[in-house]
Amino acid sequence: MKIAITSSGRDLQSDIDPRFGRCPNFIIYDTDNGQFEAVENTNIGGMGGVGVQSAQLMIDKGVKAVITGNCGPNAFSTLSAAGIKIITGASGKVEGVIEEYQKGNLKNADKPNSAPHSGLGPR
Repeated sequence: MKIAITSSGRDLQSDIDPRFGRCPNFIIYDTDNGQFEAVENTNIGGMGGVGVQSAQLMIDKGVKAVITGNCGPNAFSTLSAAGIKIITGASGKVEGVIEEYQKGNLKNADKPNSAPHSGLGPR
């Protein structure tokens, strides 16, 4: 199963980026084989709609769960409508969050945890 983690860098030792729509990278990790792909978030500089555009990228990549710090209402709705699980409140290193996910220690969010356009402010 593919999961996506918002990341400041392009490897498993990178820090989690707290923003979904405006994170610099997504680490797409396959829990079945341990392989990962770093995907640059080309939506980061958009004027608006970046949460929805980033959510569409996750849909296109076949992701089944997203792990991030914060997720706004538009991205949350788009991901939820596609059946993608959303886990918010994540911090630390990508590798550590993957381990916690695989142990079943992370819980799905039932609602967005940030306001629209909140990713525009300072991190």
